[in-house]
Amino acid sequence: MSKKLVAYFSASGVTADAAKKIAQSANADLYEICPEVSYTAADLDWQDKNSRSSVEMNDRTFRPALADKNAKAEEYDMIFLGFPIWWYTAPTIVNTFLESYDISGKTIILFATSGSSGFDKAAADLKASVDDSTVIKEGIVIHGKQSAEEWKKWVDSLEM
Repeated sequence: MSKKLVAYFSASGVTADAAKKIAQSANADLYEICPEVSYTAADLDWQDKNSRSSVEMNDRTFRPALADKNAKAEEYDMIFLGFPIWWYTAPTIVNTFLESYDISGKTIILFATSGSSGFDKAAADLKASVDDSTVIKEGIVIHGKQSAEEWKKWVDSLEM
């Protein structure tokens, strides 16, 4: 039986809710990717070109610092990696997470929350932060809330 981790970044709690349901459905450990400096509502104002999130996403090489590096990601066979879609991709803190661990040879299944966007560039942008032997698969983008039963159905549909 493979050892699974659900690692997620959540700015508003929506992705956290999804991550908890996926972890329960997949019988996986749960880890929250936390920034060293938490995001405020003003930081997340995507309409303000000078907001923290806008500045970070305009510089795809920027890597926000993590609050800790205790995920022990190298101990898992499969990682479900969740995040909100920002500017048609993953927030750069997700790249920081991937670059902080040796996850070569792992399978990463993405899940994301979004008002209306799909994965767009997320998988390609994240692939640049991992070794070539790491497999990144687009999983599911959630537009709204899903029940625990819907998450279980999705997890069960994956080849694990």
